[in-house]
Amino acid sequence: QLQLVESGGGLVQPGGSLRLSCAGSGFTLDSHHIGWFRQAPGKEREGVSAISSSDDSTVYADSVKGRFTISRDNAKNTVYLQMNSLTPEDTAVYYCAARSRYWDFTIATILHDNQYDYWGQGTQVTVSS
Repeated sequence: QLQLVESGGGLVQPGGSLRLSCAGSGFTLDSHHIGWFRQAPGKEREGVSAISSSDDSTVYADSVKGRFTISRDNAKNTVYLQMNSLTPEDTAVYYCAARSRYWDFTIATILHDNQYDYWGQGTQVTVSS
């Protein structure tokens, strides 16, 4: 059974940092492009960042560029999202998702949620003082 499991969410003060983890079960994440998405209450899900399977190219939404960093640890079959300088606007449920490496990693579309086949259950991130 293919599963993605997110962890690392929680409550953090504005300006603080969190590192989210996305662990793969039943398949290897390095054979997939991995994306991070988030959904705040009353808002549509939005793409945050993605990392390519082939060359570890990365893409970031403008709203997180310079603050968030996506990375892989293939030995641990895990993808991370390091989030720094957090603001209340970053409060959301964060999801990771996987797209087979056999499909393109296209910068213009890789942050669209319809590009992904497998999804985790999400982890809550709350930024509040």
